[in-house]
Amino acid sequence: MMKRIFQSLFFVLLVGVLAACKPATQLVATDITGADFAQSLSLTDHNGTPRTLAEFKGKAVALFFGYTHCPDVCPTTMTDMKKTMKLLGPRADEVQVLFVTLDPERDTQEILAKFVPSFDKRFLGLRGSNEEIAATAATFKIFSNKVKTEGKAGYTIDHSAGMYVFDKLGKIRLYVDYGEKPEDIANDIKTIL
Repeated sequence: MMKRIFQSLFFVLLVGVLAACKPATQLVATDITGADFAQSLSLTDHNGTPRTLAEFKGKAVALFFGYTHCPDVCPTTMTDMKKTMKLLGPRADEVQVLFVTLDPERDTQEILAKFVPSFDKRFLGLRGSNEEIAATAATFKIFSNKVKTEGKAGYTIDHSAGMYVFDKLGKIRLYVDYGEKPEDIANDIKTIL
């Protein structure tokens, strides 16, 4: 009987110790540290400046693929990132948000220059030729499909809606699902800053 009590007490103590060992901050995003894709890109920003991922080393990078005529997912994600930056406070300057268009036909440099900074002046819109965008989307395992529609726009683009986050060393670390709360995104980003 005494042996059983000690075993139960030992088990309770062991569970308590193990619970205390888990990290204080639990990620909401999916940790994809060490993934062997999404390693680089080379596109032009909305100011006409050629950009690569490597030049943002020293900052965390939140990278999202979308298009400016998107009726819901893209403006919602950009608004969430605007709120995320506010929640990060002064640490927001350690983060670069990149919006890569999947619609280079309509998303000209001028349109990106109006759309992207309207959420936060620090955000950058990236574009390239159809071929460059297709290659970049493939590198990042982004699905996109042009869908013809009736009306003025003529088409929409179905696309992957998640966001990648890279650490300050330029290593891919997180995949954030669409619809995550800005508070959770900010907390996850803080863990890799």
